[in-house]
Amino acid sequence: MLAASPFPILEVSWDDPRAVALRGELDAELDARYAGFHGDEPDERQEERQRALALHPHQVVATLLSTDAAGTPTGHVILRRLGDEWEIKRLMVTAAARGRGVARALMTAALDRAREGGAPRVILQTGIPQPESIALYESMGFARIPVYEPYAETMPRSVCMALPL
Repeated sequence: MLAASPFPILEVSWDDPRAVALRGELDAELDARYAGFHGDEPDERQEERQRALALHPHQVVATLLSTDAAGTPTGHVILRRLGDEWEIKRLMVTAAARGRGVARALMTAALDRAREGGAPRVILQTGIPQPESIALYESMGFARIPVYEPYAETMPRSVCMALPL
């Protein structure tokens, strides 16, 4: 368990069943939030976007999972290497655990892990349909940066941010 969090935060393997289940919940929520956001576009463009969003286990530095006192998973975040950069991916908190500071605790743990790994900064990509996420990142000191690859081509309206460590 990682220290200094009001919630138990565990570093688990990428394929931990709890983490996989939470990513499935996140996918369903994001599908609903982004329905129609990209308009009517060709299948090839959608496939390119899916490739840009894909996570490959060999890139993952850490998969962090928060739990409640009973050990039930309440949130998830991934820290990955994207070329020379360190990137936050797949932050999510279950509906039942929202509003309690779980996302902030997960982000803090991920940033601490990146610092320990020598990251000079952390970057992330999100979107306009996720205003809660944008507000959290801004409150933690992230600033907007230009849309970076692999998102620039297929998701030019992304909101990308960075935090120097």
